[in-house]
Amino acid sequence: MFFLRRYSRFVALPLAALMMAVSMPLGAAQAALVSTDQVIDKSEVAADRARVVAFFAREDVRREMQAMGVNPGEANARLAVMTDAEVQQMAARIDRLPAGQGVAEALISAALIIFIVLLVTDLMGVTDVFPFVKGGRAGR
Repeated sequence: MFFLRRYSRFVALPLAALMMAVSMPLGAAQAALVSTDQVIDKSEVAADRARVVAFFAREDVRREMQAMGVNPGEANARLAVMTDAEVQQMAARIDRLPAGQGVAEALISAALIIFIVLLVTDLMGVTDVFPFVKGGRAGR
């Protein structure tokens, strides 16, 4: 017991100083609510930036840029410093581009699809469009 009374003074003084230091105000914490729109906007901008970078990385786009006299490396450097609004505008333009098919290819594919549909209906005997098909109505 004597030991505890004798050394309690040495333990009490540092503990009191520590309690004062811990209880002192260190400054107010700064916090704010983050709206859902802000979080979604940041993720949309990141997705748009990735889509634009992938578009510029395509080989046909690089060939077309070189044909126009644009260095693809310089275009990528400029893309890296674009603002979020510019990236979103560029992604919107990419979305409006045709899906890789010209007018001639679209007409040829439409004509081919129509021909196949009419050929199948002739073979089933529903129509009689092609004389070379010996289908269901040819015998009538």
